[in-house]
Amino acid sequence: MRLQRGADRHHTRLDWLHGRHSFDTGVRPFGQDTHHGVLVVNNHDTIAPNTGFDTHPHRDMEIVTWVLEGSLVHQDSTGHAGAIYPNLAQRMSAGRGIRHSERNDHAGGHPDARRPRPVDLVQMWVAPDRAEIDPGYAQLELDPRELDGAFRVVASGRRAHRNEAAIGISNAHAAFHVARLAPGRSALVPDAPFVHLYLARGRAHLEDAGALDTGDAVRLTAAGQRRITATEAAEVLVWEMHASLVTSD
Repeated sequence: MRLQRGADRHHTRLDWLHGRHSFDTGVRPFGQDTHHGVLVVNNHDTIAPNTGFDTHPHRDMEIVTWVLEGSLVHQDSTGHAGAIYPNLAQRMSAGRGIRHSERNDHAGGHPDARRPRPVDLVQMWVAPDRAEIDPGYAQLELDPRELDGAFRVVASGRRAHRNEAAIGISNAHAAFHVARLAPGRSALVPDAPFVHLYLARGRAHLEDAGALDTGDAVRLTAAGQRRITATEAAEVLVWEMHASLVTSD
């Protein structure tokens, strides 16, 4: 078990962006802390109104975006465009090459999209288990009640989740879960050889790890099932992984 406090993350501070990076990938020239399991990016970004990431390329990566507040407008070179907002499961497969932009510009389908406020999101990158696949895109709006009090499978490539995942990803060893817990409520964290737990909002207590605050992360390696209990309203993001970048089961 490895606990990473939110205050210890690398920060990117620009006039339009506050990025908090759980891994070194792409933020330090000679990063050593580059992944856990097959998860290589866990960025918590806050983007100011009328700004964002202009068109840029990606390759051979499964990119999952989970918006906490606000609305992010996505456009890519395969013709997909639309708003990403809370409770919307979204994945972009970069495959053999894709270009896209992500902006907080108050457009799209969310009712609050035209309110001038920052967008708060967590973007996560998972290495695919096959290179050079066709680029792709998927999204599905979830009923927020599905996330209350228990972990919901938001994105997965595992056969075990074929009938319950909201959207698929191109990695047969990984799954992304989300739970929202009211104070005093608890849930069992999915067990796997590699687990990455990120407390996106609130405060909680994780069995054998102790108190967690917003921005804290815990990396579990063959650690067994653990219970997380909210001490104030909390949103918990978990990657369940049955492979790593160097080994697989």
